[in-house]
Amino acid sequence: MLKRLGKVFNKRKTANKEPHIIAAGQHPVTPDDISRGATEVVKTLEDAGFNAYVVGGCVRDLLLGMHPKDFDVATDATPEQVKEHFRRARIVGRRFRIVHVRFGREIVEVTTFRAHHTAKSKQGRETSKRTQEGMLLRDNVFGSINEDASRRDFTINALYYHPTDNTIYDYANGLVDIDSKTLRIIGDPATRYQEDPVRMLRAARFAARLDFALDPDTAAAIQPSATLLAAIPSARLYDETVKLFMNGYALDTWRQLQTFNLDQQLFPESAALLDDHEFYQTFIAQALTNTDERIKNGKHVTPAFLFAALLWPAVCEARLKFEAAGEPSARALQKAAADVTGRQVSRLAIPKRFSIPMREIWEFQPRLLRRGGQQAFRQVEQPRFRAAYDFLLLREQSGEDAQGLGNWWTQFQDADEDEREAMTKTLGSQGRARKRRPRKRKPGQDAS
Repeated sequence: MLKRLGKVFNKRKTANKEPHIIAAGQHPVTPDDISRGATEVVKTLEDAGFNAYVVGGCVRDLLLGMHPKDFDVATDATPEQVKEHFRRARIVGRRFRIVHVRFGREIVEVTTFRAHHTAKSKQGRETSKRTQEGMLLRDNVFGSINEDASRRDFTINALYYHPTDNTIYDYANGLVDIDSKTLRIIGDPATRYQEDPVRMLRAARFAARLDFALDPDTAAAIQPSATLLAAIPSARLYDETVKLFMNGYALDTWRQLQTFNLDQQLFPESAALLDDHEFYQTFIAQALTNTDERIKNGKHVTPAFLFAALLWPAVCEARLKFEAAGEPSARALQKAAADVTGRQVSRLAIPKRFSIPMREIWEFQPRLLRRGGQQAFRQVEQPRFRAAYDFLLLREQSGEDAQGLGNWWTQFQDADEDEREAMTKTLGSQGRARKRRPRKRKPGQDAS
């Protein structure tokens, strides 16, 4: 059905002032596909005299036969007007004010139609603000649905679904691009990236997740614009980075980032090492492959482990420098972890609830060598043992020779108490922590 719709509109290539209207029965979406919360938001706003539509990525995903993870609504009601009509609603954001309406566990994001920032717009400090480079710091100029469609990022997201009459409004030939599996930005790519550099990351994420090819003009403007990401607040950049890798397409997304040098903007120290170190390339690819498999199997993935893997190349190289300067290996690793983390959080504001366990995963690696006596028994009781053990297995999966350490810990965890005792005794003096040498006293220093 989508191929037929795409062929009807394949001569139109720019955003339209008037939409293509696809009536009920001419598309695969039905009102039953829309969540209860989104349906209720649209109905309530329409009963109050406003216009409201289910919009964006959820419409796109339904047309592609995918299950949307959430549903958004766009309306001509202002955020204050929306909030008045729902008991469990709150206005969030400052740069881009939206309303979150809660229905049980579901949160419906409601946005007011946006307009272009022109001299004729009614603008104030809280509605419109740009940097000298053109990046939007405030984006709260409201307008019509036609204007809102032209302000959307990609053509495939400028789709508005009206559940009341089961009609789709296509303002930017999104159906044509869905049919051809093309990701195309609306408007001049360089200008749109200047307005919001995060759109480059979204392009990489959508291309990977949807298996779409970037339109040549959309792609060509990314690499020259990549450094604009430096102006994005570190907290927002962290949130966007998590979205890149926690959607089940982390490896494909990473490859998209590398294609446009966006990896150098997010993880500059690790990215700079990959061309000359095959192991690091393999390590990150294996980590992201494992992440995708866990997500697709419904298993938990923590950003702490993900960032520990992505930053491990930088930590390893920093540790070597500290060791070359005379630091003991364990101390060198601690210093490297602290230094790399400090620089990285200034780029991506990794919360302490993830950056602390991330460092603990790194610093636990040499402790896994200590297995003699009662040390192995104590290690497995540590809160961070399981993550550190998984990280060790990742190192081995990537080709590092850890002398069978991963297999030993796997057997130890599966063994009963007697077998564990036998395993540690077999090690003998191997696997015991090296005793510290007593410090030499200075001449004349009292032994007491």
